[in-house]
Amino acid sequence: MSCGKPHDTDCGEVLERVYTFLDGELDERRRADIRQHLDECGPCLEEYGLEKAVKQLIAKHCGCDTVPEDLRAKVLKRIEAVRSEMAE
Repeated sequence: MSCGKPHDTDCGEVLERVYTFLDGELDERRRADIRQHLDECGPCLEEYGLEKAVKQLIAKHCGCDTVPEDLRAKVLKRIEAVRSEMAE
């Protein structure tokens, strides 16, 4: 996905890292780069909002349950398929 506007950090890279960004697993420089991109890019910010809402909903209803790795892989694969469909 790309909004078509030039950014220091590519839209695709931001969306690939949204979960690590939400989880606070990025170093400070990387977090700042992604935060700046989200401040400048409406389409990515919209996507980030959706991802954040889904993650919060899952956390609220699933608590500390661990997610089987195969389920996580299936969900991520489906998210990627939907992103590809939206980019077309």
